[in-house]
Amino acid sequence: MSGVEPESLAEYILVEYRWVVVITALLPLSLLWKVWLAVRNYVVFTLNSAPKMHDKKVKNVQKQVKTWLSGDRSTKLCTSRPGWQSMSFRRGLYKKTFTNIDVNLVDVLEVDTKNMTVRCEPLVTMGQLSKTLQSFGCALAIVPELDQLTVGGLVMGTGVETSSHVYGLFQHICLEYELVLADGSVVTCSKDENPDLFYAVPWSYGTLGFLVSVVIKVIPAKKFVRLQYHPYTNLSDLAKRFREESLKKHPHQFIETLLFDKDSGVLMLGDMVDEVADDGLLNPIGNWYSKWFFTQAQRRLENYRRGRKDSPVEYIPLRHYYHRHTRSLFWELQDIVPFGNNIIFRYLFGWLMPPEVSLLKLTQPEAVSKLYERAHVIQDMLVPIETLEEAIQLFHKEFQVYPIWLCPFKVFNNPGQLKISSSGDWQMFVDIGVYGVPKAKGFETVSSTRRIEDFVVQKRGFQMLYADTYTTREEFRQMFDHTLYDKLRDTLPYCKDAFPEIYGKVNRSVRK
Repeated sequence: MSGVEPESLAEYILVEYRWVVVITALLPLSLLWKVWLAVRNYVVFTLNSAPKMHDKKVKNVQKQVKTWLSGDRSTKLCTSRPGWQSMSFRRGLYKKTFTNIDVNLVDVLEVDTKNMTVRCEPLVTMGQLSKTLQSFGCALAIVPELDQLTVGGLVMGTGVETSSHVYGLFQHICLEYELVLADGSVVTCSKDENPDLFYAVPWSYGTLGFLVSVVIKVIPAKKFVRLQYHPYTNLSDLAKRFREESLKKHPHQFIETLLFDKDSGVLMLGDMVDEVADDGLLNPIGNWYSKWFFTQAQRRLENYRRGRKDSPVEYIPLRHYYHRHTRSLFWELQDIVPFGNNIIFRYLFGWLMPPEVSLLKLTQPEAVSKLYERAHVIQDMLVPIETLEEAIQLFHKEFQVYPIWLCPFKVFNNPGQLKISSSGDWQMFVDIGVYGVPKAKGFETVSSTRRIEDFVVQKRGFQMLYADTYTTREEFRQMFDHTLYDKLRDTLPYCKDAFPEIYGKVNRSVRK
């Protein structure tokens, strides 16, 4: 992790040479795990055994909850999924003292091409789901790009992607939830059935019940994404174009920007197509030997600065585009495997990449954990799109971490925790994703993050729940509207006995 001074020789060795463990152990183990999951998922889905087993698995969840209910109820409830298996960088300390409920819900249950929906269990991953839907000529309307993100995490937390300026957040393409409540009962909810619960579930972080299945909207898929690259070396011009493209009445299907410094970045505009035309070249960015995607975008900017004119259009296979940041985990792998984008490494070992995030977390030494806490930022802040330029100036001042990921998205004027200031049907926001080692002078983890959080609250924005939250309970409740959530907590049987408030599971003091 460049830019960080280790506190000891041991820490230096653990950090600087962690790649040896990654290459010799984690990559082979990750491959075996991926092969096993692919075979298992194919067999289960092909034999159609998942729907038959679903009811049995749900009854097992009910049984465990009812066992807790019949006891003294002196502990709260949570899933037994270990913290190292989640995509969140931190592990929840509460799992050590809560009653852990086994929730082995990992299967795609049904693809309905007539109604254009898919029903799946909460531990289904984005990679698993996009692969399954591909064979039906379909895709999720929103596909958060990392393979290992789960449906449950994207519902109970949130998910955003480059089509979110059209469809909204992941919750906005979810049509129905099935939950096991604290009294052991099973309930389904939608806009028409139990609507209060339906709108309260997103962002609730597993504090209203156990999610056991989700029905999600799908759309027809095409073979490629026609992607246009637009480099900029002026932040004001880039921010203006970003807003204009996001707010168009008939926008491009995909919008994304990568900032490589405070003033420069690449705006990318994409649309699904079925054929590769003569105005661009085919670029299979998901092949194991391909350069990491963010470096390909960066090359466009560098060539633009040199006055070279590259073809601004590429055609990318659809699933390659959807998971374009997976192989490099955005750009986080460059700190763990610094030569991972080297051509020799890519051709020899690229087919093994990336290592499973869960294995990285499981084998992470304590010294690395402390170093990440002291000098590493992983944050997604969601602010109104008109504040983008001001926000970037502040992020540069407090963090100075690049690249920065920018993704526009709609928040609809629905009940729930996200309230908008617009009187219309929706308001456009931007997700500012910052992942890496801060280089800003005077950076301090808590105070710097607190100033960013204050800015987000002032602008009536939101902070993603997976990241470190240093807000107080009062500030957190100011950021998110708890009106409907509190109503459900008061009315659902045994809910307060079974689950803590959201803040009780996400604040920094309960995470390690």
